[in-house]
Amino acid sequence: MSSPVRIGTRGSALALWQARWVQTMLTSVRLKSELVPIQSSGDQQQQKPLYELGVQGIFTKELDTALLDNTVDIAVHSMKDVPTQLPKGIVAAFVPKRGAWQDVFIPNKTDWTSENSVVATSSLRRAAQWRYKYPSHSIADIRGNIPTRLKNLSESNYDGAIMAMAGLSRLEILPHNSVVLDWMIPAPAQGAILVTVLAENQKLLPTLKKLNHEETARCVEEERLFLQILEGGCTVPIGAHVQMMENNIHFKGCITQKDGGKQLIFDEVFPLNAKNIGQVAAEQLLEKGAKEILDV
Repeated sequence: MSSPVRIGTRGSALALWQARWVQTMLTSVRLKSELVPIQSSGDQQQQKPLYELGVQGIFTKELDTALLDNTVDIAVHSMKDVPTQLPKGIVAAFVPKRGAWQDVFIPNKTDWTSENSVVATSSLRRAAQWRYKYPSHSIADIRGNIPTRLKNLSESNYDGAIMAMAGLSRLEILPHNSVVLDWMIPAPAQGAILVTVLAENQKLLPTLKKLNHEETARCVEEERLFLQILEGGCTVPIGAHVQMMENNIHFKGCITQKDGGKQLIFDEVFPLNAKNIGQVAAEQLLEKGAKEILDV
């Protein structure tokens, strides 16, 4: 009898949900598995805003190390946390179908649109886009896993908080009064999961590739290409979302000044067979002065 596939995962409630979901997918291709929770440095460092930590892969590097050390066989990541360049020896195994990609606002007070509102988020991208739309509002930092952030919000004087819809939905704790921010452009690959494996693991890799959701994989590939060319990570306010619509593919991307003073948006529809859309979008924004916004 072959050994179960060891699934490396962060220990947060959302990470464990995602790992268990992947576990059910492995069952569909007759692979037995077990979870191996590993604490990430991003989970351990709760004092500073994420963008002040300034480390790409802060939520993924311990899982990468566990893969390379053969402590686990595969690793499950929230794809938006994964640097666009995977470590040497590690490759994408599959991308499941994406969940909700939107950001949501969770009100803590009735009148959160007033001039002096204070809105909480740990994301530089969310903060920048919010400041652009609501220049008179103040931004406060809120860290911790999803249940912790909800608890901290309820105990605070903040007018509300911005969070990803996917995590709240997956944990079934999306507040009933949440407002979907259909104007806010999400982080590249937001709502998507990435499962990685060692490139040399040819025993497992062909079976895992059968689980790939091609449409999601194509969309997030273009979003991450956009991010890569703009040289962005969690410390840069870059948003991107790609969606397939019948025979077209819709790319929407943006770069926003950290203080919300300026924003550049790319919003175009391409035929499905178009290649390197993320590169086209990034280069067009660079021509319009994206570098100056990123350097501010």
